[in-house]
Amino acid sequence: EVGRVQSKCLYSSTEEEPTNVSYVFPNGDRYEGECCRSLSGALVRNGTGKHTSAYGVTYTGDWCNDKMQGRGTLQHPSGAAYEGEFKDNMYHGAGTYTFPDASVYKGHFQMNRLEGDGTFVDSQGAVWKGEFHGTAALGLKMEHSL
Repeated sequence: EVGRVQSKCLYSSTEEEPTNVSYVFPNGDRYEGECCRSLSGALVRNGTGKHTSAYGVTYTGDWCNDKMQGRGTLQHPSGAAYEGEFKDNMYHGAGTYTFPDASVYKGHFQMNRLEGDGTFVDSQGAVWKGEFHGTAALGLKMEHSL
């Protein structure tokens, strides 16, 4: 599958088994989940966990070397949400993005951008299918229900 992200952390900095932690960052962010020590001795998020920012943004899913990596869900206070594959803290691979107005894009992402085959359902329920390239979507076809 194009853009498929490995869900297993292949770049762990140590051979140590993950430890479950509950941590509050100085800025008020919270993390509950698995961590490992880096080669320098610092704790890094590795494995599965939940990070909630002081502003209410929540990520629940896979981590690798302190980055969102693998499968997860990112929810914003606005109602926007992404569920799918992440790579280096970005939407990357197959996923579904729900906009605050309840419109939905389901398809492929590359470095936080809509990229490749996908389906967009607007807030009125109209369905558009085709190839998306960032903000461009040439040749989309609208589905009609008879």
